[in-house]
Amino acid sequence: QVQLVESGGGLVQSGGSLRLSCAASGSIFSIYTMGWYRQAPGKQRELVAAITRGGRANYADSVKGRFTISRDDRKNTVYLQMNSLKPEDTAVYYCNAAVVGIDPYWGQGTQVTVSS
Repeated sequence: QVQLVESGGGLVQSGGSLRLSCAASGSIFSIYTMGWYRQAPGKQRELVAAITRGGRANYADSVKGRFTISRDDRKNTVYLQMNSLKPEDTAVYYCNAAVVGIDPYWGQGTQVTVSS
């Protein structure tokens, strides 16, 4: 079992920055690929960024060059640094922990709102 708790969401103006954190507990954090997903009203949940246990990251095209995912396995935490935010980044952001062979774990989500 893995428990995930997100924090760091909020309201920010267009062009601003936010840093999301996801603290994990309950299992061996370092074995999981960690990801950030988001879901805007009326839209499907989409992958924003993911980072493997080896530190390899991948990003959605819409956030490349603006968002950075990182992880600190000593703190069992994954981060999403979001810069140059746009109104279309407004969504609930979810943390995800995945490992081959088991269902992924999800956090409760944190709201990010970007005003124009």
